[in-house]
Amino acid sequence: MSETNATSSLSQRRSASRDSGRTRKPKKNLIPHGIATFVIYILLGAWLTSKEPNLGIMWMTGIAFGFSLQRSRFCFTASMRDPLLTGVTSVLRAVLVALAITSIGFWAIKYGAFVQGLPIPGMGYVVPISFATAIGAVVFGIGMVIAGGCASGTLMRVGEGFVMQLLSLTFFILGSLVGAHDMGWWQDKVISKGTAVFLPDYLGWFGALFAQLALIVVLFIIADKWEVKHSDGQSGH
Repeated sequence: MSETNATSSLSQRRSASRDSGRTRKPKKNLIPHGIATFVIYILLGAWLTSKEPNLGIMWMTGIAFGFSLQRSRFCFTASMRDPLLTGVTSVLRAVLVALAITSIGFWAIKYGAFVQGLPIPGMGYVVPISFATAIGAVVFGIGMVIAGGCASGTLMRVGEGFVMQLLSLTFFILGSLVGAHDMGWWQDKVISKGTAVFLPDYLGWFGALFAQLALIVVLFIIADKWEVKHSDGQSGH
């Protein structure tokens, strides 16, 4: 009889423990905070616009861009990291779709200027490619994985209150300042030694667009098959 009572008591304690674990504090009403934030956003935007119209546009664009990043959890670091760590390629495929859309848009702008005999916009960003490009890409990739985010992801997480991202942002700014200070030396001694590649010069305008979109499609298919293969492996276990 005593054993039965002890077992019953133990079961009751376990049940109470589970019930207490399931009990959650009621969520705090954040609607007033949202309304206050929106009002501040509008007032600051109006003040910036009164000083300089472009400041107001940049303020609204920056807020909208940050909100979109935060809600979508869009991150270039995750797009390259997740396929290797978890096998999930949804963010990578989203990046590829975005690249395809922007490729078409920028191609149309540049080709339109070319057809009209106008200066092709953005040619200042066609810079030489060299071994330094590969080294910079590897260093940046390692840094953004360790930091847990690229520039946009770091800024987004700082806004969310992640303290460690403040450290990443601090050194991101310091590194940018050092890079800007020494950019002339790097440009003269290293970057200028490479070869600038503008695909329309080699493949023609339509050939360049086709080649870029074809590469993106191939990468998209590979990413999709990678996730399917990884999910099948997980289900097999």
